This record gives sequence, C-alpha cells and structure tokens, in this order.
Amino acid sequence: MIELLVVIAIIGLLLALLLPAVQNARSAARAVQCRNNLKQIAFATLSFHDARGAFPPAQIMFRPADPPSLQCGRESVTWFVRILPYLEQANFERQWDYRTMFPDHPEDVRRRPVPLYLCPERRAADNAVSESATVTFTAACGCFGPQDFLGGATGDYAGNHGDLSPGAWGFTGDFYWGGQGTGVLINSRAFCVDEEPRGWIDKLTLKDVIDGTSNTFLVGEMHVPRGRLNQYPENGSIYDGWHFAFSSRIGGKGVPLANSPTYIDSRQYSFGSWHNGVCHFALTDGSVRAVKNSIDELVLGRLCHRHDGEVVGDY
Repeated sequence: MIELLVVIAIIGLLLALLLPAVQNARSAARAVQCRNNLKQIAFATLSFHDARGAFPPAQIMFRPADPPSLQCGRESVTWFVRILPYLEQANFERQWDYRTMFPDHPEDVRRRPVPLYLCPERRAADNAVSESATVTFTAACGCFGPQDFLGGATGDYAGNHGDLSPGAWGFTGDFYWGGQGTGVLINSRAFCVDEEPRGWIDKLTLKDVIDGTSNTFLVGEMHVPRGRLNQYPENGSIYDGWHFAFSSRIGGKGVPLANSPTYIDSRQYSFGSWHNGVCHFALTDGSVRAVKNSIDELVLGRLCHRHDGEVVGDY
C-alpha cells in the first residue's frame, strides 16, 4: 500500500510538471494559427488591391461638409466582406449587396462567422456572434448616449486605420471621416447614385504607402477585454459598417498597444491580443510580426501611419 501511494504521488508530481509544458505547447500552436490567419487575410487584401486597383475601404463614411449627393452608404458593410472572394468565400460574398445597408441583409448572412477571422487563443466559430442590444456609451465622435446595435458575426482582427494625428475631438477633420485616416485600410466617401453607394472615392494604393510596405501595418489583432467577447461596444459584428471599432483600430500617441487582456480602453481604439506578451500584425508587404506589448507609443504610431516619413528600425 505504501509503495502504491508513493507511485501515485510520483505520477501526480510528473503530471503537475508536465501540464504547464502542454499548455505552453497548445498556446504556441494557437499563436501559429493566429499568425497564419493574419497572413491569409493580408494576402486576400493585397489580392483585392491587385484586382481592383486599390485597397478596400474600411467603411463607407461621408464628411460633415459633404453635399447630400455624397452622404450615402453610412450603414453599408465593411472591408471584411469585400475580401471574402480572395479567401475562397466567393459564394458567401455574393449573398451581400454593397448597395444594401448592413441591417437590411438576411439574418443568417449577418450572423455567419468566418473561422479565418477568429483567433483560436480567444474562441472558435461557435462563440462568434453578438446579439442585438441597446447600450449607453461614448462613441468615437465623442458622442455619449444610448446606441442600438444589430447582432452579427464577430471577429478578432481589425484593419489599420492609422493614428490620432488627424484628431478625434468631434471636429470635421477627425480621423474617422471619409478619406482622413492615416493608415492603409481607411474609411472612404461613396459615389452615390439614387442615394445608394456605387463605389468609393478615397482610394489608396501601394504607392500611397510612402513609408514602405514593410514598415506599415495592414491588419492586426483588435483588443477585446477578457469577458467582453461578443459584447458592445467592444466587439460587435465585423460586417457592420456603422460602428468604427468593430472592424478598424488605430495606434500611436494616446492609443498604446493593449498590454494585457484586462487592459481597459474606454474608446475601443486599441490593437491588442490574448497571447502572452505580444500582439500579431500583418504588414502591408504580407509578412507577419509578433510585436511586443511594451512597444513605445511613438514607434507604434509610426508603424500605423503610412506616410509620416518616420521609418522604424528594430522593434
């Protein structure tokens, strides 16, 4: 009996020593899958650029001073829908109509997740749908009050919209208005025909990435605090073009990289991950980097800004 108890104790000790190694191996495998997802998203976005002659608009967004002929499409779908054909999701993409607003699409279309848009460190496709709700919060424009959110499929990645340098104070020059982002996947105004969007105006190409494609982020992991998956306003549908933070993020001075899954970002602007100590980004040349959470805000901003003339070395 004593020998049996000793053997059981030894087995328990070995299992206790082995468990962290197994967990670390699983975490490393999930990180590899996350990087692979970003690489495929980046290649799909670059393929869209090659086929259409420009990067997809993050969202359709007018400017406050625009004439009525340009103020359409505010609730249309995001760039995540536009790149679907380049991710072997052409049949799914055909179920969307770019002239029809996100809320007017069938529920089964709005709520269909794409596994490639999900980081396995956070969840799988069976935990990637938000439900409709009304939530009171402060929006990117600085507006405070109740907002209605329509449910739909969520995701863990976001396009690089740039930094805060254009402003974010509720003025007409703020970064989220059409054509004013400093990143690569930015909001654009629409060509309007019969009050419907028929294309986008503010088109960016590889030539506009003045700082170099290997020095500028294209897509990264979006920060969603632990316990807030599929919850508003942090993590709504990535197809919903009404709300900026669901599919786009910024970084730089005043918007650091989230340093942990528990980081609180009251404006929902930040990139961030649930991986240990790093956040993954795809650059505009298609490569993928694991960026330390401790990266300096100024360096982060230079990597998010496509043409500030500040080329980053090692980071």
